[in-house]
Amino acid sequence: MTTKTSRNSRWIAAVGAATGLVLGLAACSSGMEETPQADSSQGAKDGALELVYLQKQGDQQYFVDQADGAKAAAEELGDVKITVVNLGTDANKAISELDAAIARGVDGIVMVAPDQAIGPQVIAAAEAAGIPLLASDDGLEDADGNAAPFVGFNGTAMGNSIGEKVAELYTEAGWTAENTKIIAVGKADLSVCVQRLEGAAASFTEGAADAPEVIELGTDNSVTDALNKAGAVLTANQDVENWLVWGCNDESETGVVTALQNQGVAPTNIIGVGLGAYLTCKDWAAGQETGNKAALFISGYDVGSAAVKAMVAELRDGTPLPAETIADTHMVDATNWESEGVVCT
Repeated sequence: MTTKTSRNSRWIAAVGAATGLVLGLAACSSGMEETPQADSSQGAKDGALELVYLQKQGDQQYFVDQADGAKAAAEELGDVKITVVNLGTDANKAISELDAAIARGVDGIVMVAPDQAIGPQVIAAAEAAGIPLLASDDGLEDADGNAAPFVGFNGTAMGNSIGEKVAELYTEAGWTAENTKIIAVGKADLSVCVQRLEGAAASFTEGAADAPEVIELGTDNSVTDALNKAGAVLTANQDVENWLVWGCNDESETGVVTALQNQGVAPTNIIGVGLGAYLTCKDWAAGQETGNKAALFISGYDVGSAAVKAMVAELRDGTPLPAETIADTHMVDATNWESEGVVCT
């Protein structure tokens, strides 16, 4: 656990429309944007297709939704078989499942890698087999630093939205840096987490009149790890009156908020803004007073659907996989989460 001052690093992704790719989005999302890449298509394929979607932490609700979106897109397109594999957090399993898919002769591979360090090995294996590979959620690069086609979210922009919301709620609450601290929680070696957390810090600094101390809390992005590690932070900061919380995902943020409340911090002294909304909404659905004040809604369903449609367009129509397919996000809270289409499980 380390403490540092918020950094101002805003990254803006340039995105354009990719030709030939139709994205079937769920009603709760406002769209996705694609950045085209050079034509790498191997030509159109006739007949049935088999795709494999290799997911880290496939039991998390976001990835469950993503699998559902992928399966729905496969059914809609017709004659597409999709196998979803939960890799947990095991990079070795990711490699072995990739090898198994290649040996089986699948037509396309989509991967949410448990560890981005396997990018060069994964990309090289797929290229050697002549099978198109699409990175989902977490970007992958080859040995020369060239990125695989990607579908997911703009990490920095997501963080920016969260930081802006926290700054807004912090200002409305009338808190100051003297009686407040920030916990920024997430997996420190995951690039999308770094982007999200730095984006949140940058936008908060821009939007708030002063800057409370930031405590960076490294976790494995699970609720349990956030709960456990937040305890040590609270023990070392018992004199802090108010807490601001943001994280890499809903699991991280809600885990810390729960830890705060379990140790006696009143919900009125917590401003937590989640990322995902599928866990933050639980307190809202129950009508409970909570430190989870808002969340950035992201749709795993949309990402899974878009990934399958992009891959099938590549295989059937020869439409190159876009370099980037970026999903939209929007902020929700206790007043509008249901009308915005958040699925609370």
